[in-house]
Amino acid sequence: MTSQPPSPPPQPEQPAEATPTCFRHPDRETWVRCQRCERPICPDCMRDAAVGFQCPECVAEGNRGLRQARSTFGGNVVRTPYVTYAILVINVLVFGAQYLTGDQVSAELAMWPAGVAALDQYYRLISAAFVHGGVFHILFNSWALYVVGPYLERAFGHVRYVALYLISALGGSVLGLWLDPITQPSVGASGAIFGLFGAIFVVGRRLNLDVRGIAVLIVINLVITFLVPGISWTGHIGGLVVGAGLAAALAYAPKANRALWQTLAIAGALALLVVLVLVRVPAILSMLS
Repeated sequence: MTSQPPSPPPQPEQPAEATPTCFRHPDRETWVRCQRCERPICPDCMRDAAVGFQCPECVAEGNRGLRQARSTFGGNVVRTPYVTYAILVINVLVFGAQYLTGDQVSAELAMWPAGVAALDQYYRLISAAFVHGGVFHILFNSWALYVVGPYLERAFGHVRYVALYLISALGGSVLGLWLDPITQPSVGASGAIFGLFGAIFVVGRRLNLDVRGIAVLIVINLVITFLVPGISWTGHIGGLVVGAGLAAALAYAPKANRALWQTLAIAGALALLVVLVLVRVPAILSMLS
């Protein structure tokens, strides 16, 4: 008689392995892990790495140890010259408003020494740079800005470039405040544009480039300034001198603590122009009294 061996005792069931879920999105299953911290990550959290994928936190931590790329003279790298495009759009919109309202917008925004001094309308020192006297005027200034602006914006970065543009415009207005007849209005971005011309010349010299072309352009425009009636020579000369001087301070700033030196240069140029305005205003008031 054959005996049957006793059957083995029943084994407890093994729990099924839990499916891992993304540590940032617990409701999403995933079998991919970050190559750096080994936490599970879903497709929305995957970032390409040299090998495999990393999570956003590890990518951010790794980037903190990298030096950020800088422009030629210390600003952030500019891929799209947004400031130049924004200024162009503002100029077109203001010109459209001039066309629709007749002389009202021009009268409100134009540079006018007596208005600055007697009416405390100091905004005219900058607002005049966005007003133009006709179609040819805005076309020339817009063309020049479109050609020269992006190059300088990429060289200096957005912030330094907008400072260069506005302070050049202010420089032209301040010279007009001192030397123009106190009741003579003036408009146009030409002061800022001449400032950019001067800056291009300075940058070319700093980088040992051929600057004869821009030098000829500046000379031609200066000749036109003094030969053609109705052009504000003070705006052109003031913008050119201030733009070239500020660009030189930015381009030749020592690399050690360059950002600090450039900040001091911008602040110093602005402070000097403000002082010139404050000194000139009482003299204009005395002429009006």
